[in-house]
Amino acid sequence: MRSVEDQLAMVVDAAPTPEPIRVGIADALGLMCAEEVTATRSLPGFAQAAVDGYAVRAVDVGGGVALGARGGEVEASLPVVGEVPAGSQRPLRLQPRQAVRVATGAPLPTLADAVLPLEWTDRGRKRVTARRAVHTGEFVRKEGDDIQPGDVAVRSGAVLGPAQVGLLAAAGRDKVLVYPRPRVAVMSYGLELVDIGRNPGLGQIYDVNSYALAAAAREAGADAQRVGIINAEPRRLKETIANQAARSEMVIITGAVGGSGAEAIQQVLGELGEIDTTRVAMHPGSVQGFGLIGEERIPAFLLPSNPVSALVVFETLIRPAIRSSLGKQAPRRRAVHARSLGPIQSIPGRRGFVRARLMRDAETGDYLVESLGGASGGAAHLLAGFADANAMIEIPEDVTDIRPGDIVDVVFLQQRG
Repeated sequence: MRSVEDQLAMVVDAAPTPEPIRVGIADALGLMCAEEVTATRSLPGFAQAAVDGYAVRAVDVGGGVALGARGGEVEASLPVVGEVPAGSQRPLRLQPRQAVRVATGAPLPTLADAVLPLEWTDRGRKRVTARRAVHTGEFVRKEGDDIQPGDVAVRSGAVLGPAQVGLLAAAGRDKVLVYPRPRVAVMSYGLELVDIGRNPGLGQIYDVNSYALAAAAREAGADAQRVGIINAEPRRLKETIANQAARSEMVIITGAVGGSGAEAIQQVLGELGEIDTTRVAMHPGSVQGFGLIGEERIPAFLLPSNPVSALVVFETLIRPAIRSSLGKQAPRRRAVHARSLGPIQSIPGRRGFVRARLMRDAETGDYLVESLGGASGGAAHLLAGFADANAMIEIPEDVTDIRPGDIVDVVFLQQRG
């Protein structure tokens, strides 16, 4: 039986990096930059006011060393000789012992070396009285303070967050080269399956997995394509899987690790590449398959038919692979220590993944966790418990019993509302 760590290492090592594409910066959030972007102009491009106030020479309002430090009380009165709004393109020159009213972001008049904030004055329109001193450079955004021409605005390999998108815009870039979201094809196999547009007959059930796993892949950041139920006829089966492998970076097939159906799929996959079906030391979802198929040798995953088992395997192994493809430095979800509110049993020799509700103690701030389904299998197959969960308890292979009050490792799931 293979350990979870070994299976995860094998999966993440095979995680693909799609070929770079150029996209508009509005669509680049969360993607990994595939080029080094350098600035061609200064940011800001001119000296500008950092606050609403008055552009002045600091020496005229007590900014000299002899008149005290910043914020020291003074009484200086200057005539207001003009006003500059943000966006103004009209050049203005300041003379000694004068002030110009300026808005935040407005270009500073020539000779002005500081901005006197409104709240430090009497807010006069024709003449302004300064109540506090201001020094040279204060409340001024100097030209090139943020970025100088030739500076690297965004480095290759950086994951583009809001600040990076802003820097691209500041550098005048409307498009950027990125590694796109990995394309993930999700398929379900099973003679008992019907799509949700039909009424299931005796012995039939709805195809839950392809919907749930496609949603999970999208939430992880992938471009997920729900293929749905695939035809069991060997030629059609091979054709479908081969076509999806040719247009995807990952393939997920559920209902493919047990019974005669699994043998048929594994035979087809064996003709398309290499698939290893094994037991991983985890519960639920122990029996699973992984390998590389198609001309591009893309990762292919075979998951159990039970929806909870399939989602646990996805969270534990496939989601980190998707996040690695996106360039995330921490591909696994955040984990915390929490105090268990009740007893939990786990299967010896297997790592237990128990869906749970994570809470905070209002007084101490400590994490508390409540199991919503036992790792020993009592209710491990029920999907409703997973829908109520916001976390998973992770129980080590050598632990079989958790008692109330024990400290356990808990992994966050998707946050709701």
